[in-house]
Amino acid sequence: MDVKAVRWMMTGTGEPLVPMEVDMGHPGPDEVLIEIAGCGVCHTDLGYYYDGVRTNVPLPLCLGHEISGHVVEAGSDELWFTDRAVIVPAVIPCGRCDACQRGKGTICPNQKMPGNDIQGGFATHIIVPARGLCVVDEHKIAAAGIDLADLSVIADAVTTPYQAVVQAGVTKGDVCIVNGIGGVGGYCAQIATAMGGTTIAIDVKEDKLAALKAQGAVALTLNAKELSPRDLKKAIQEFAKERGLRQREWIVFECSGTKVGQETAFSLLTHGGTLCVVGFTMDKVEVRLSNLMAFHARALGNWGCPPELYPEALDLVINGRIKVAPFVEKHPLSDINQVFEAAHHGALKRRAVLVPNY
Repeated sequence: MDVKAVRWMMTGTGEPLVPMEVDMGHPGPDEVLIEIAGCGVCHTDLGYYYDGVRTNVPLPLCLGHEISGHVVEAGSDELWFTDRAVIVPAVIPCGRCDACQRGKGTICPNQKMPGNDIQGGFATHIIVPARGLCVVDEHKIAAAGIDLADLSVIADAVTTPYQAVVQAGVTKGDVCIVNGIGGVGGYCAQIATAMGGTTIAIDVKEDKLAALKAQGAVALTLNAKELSPRDLKKAIQEFAKERGLRQREWIVFECSGTKVGQETAFSLLTHGGTLCVVGFTMDKVEVRLSNLMAFHARALGNWGCPPELYPEALDLVINGRIKVAPFVEKHPLSDINQVFEAAHHGALKRRAVLVPNY
């Protein structure tokens, strides 16, 4: 199959993304060619585009790592994937190195990230390694009223916090605090609740807090614009006391990806607590690291999600325990420059998914 694709290319920091027609060629023996259904716009993409965060391959580059679509051609070793709907892992481990063999695929030195290590998903087609592809049962999502394009956000916005919740060991009775609920944080709150936690959401935008509360995903919302870090902690302590919940061992998920947000999240640590750093910023923060020692607490980083966890996260979405559709909005891929600008200025109320031929 000879496919001519269109990629929207980043040529420089802040420079308009430009369409480029390319001949896709054919996938290698262990690769697949995917016709893209949708690609989500992530904070990481904006970091590359606006903030000068370096990509692992030089520009020009097609960004985008939240990808869903249909396999239209498979390599000789992966013919099983032909014609299947799939979600592409945002981080694709090699599966062969020492780290992968020991179940540590997120630190695989040979990992491939679309839009960073290889060409990304803001395009009509993409060639990726077949390893780790998450197959989507189209009959099930049709019955659940879910669009394949919307499922693109599972590749990062859902699975990254899913790994964070699993890694933290959230279970029934845990107090879970999610700081920053735009995009990744909103799904993190839903996942923590689905795993049995009593979840508290913190943000500076009241409309986002209200939307999450309306979905029944959280037990309490707090506006960080109205409360200091000290007052936030006091409000959570009072809420926990009223509900008969633990005053210690809180699990804090930092999803804002901002300096002030990370400092606020650190200030919420309790004895035996866990800080999960999910959001990213280039800014340096000032914290008293000795609190980790004094509270016998722990801090966990979170890069991507092992592909083997994707089916579990997908099942939670199909079963309705994690809601995707209320928190995404689809746009034509050709509107990518306007969507990036709107996302950068915080003008979008939902996570944008760019759809070719929309």
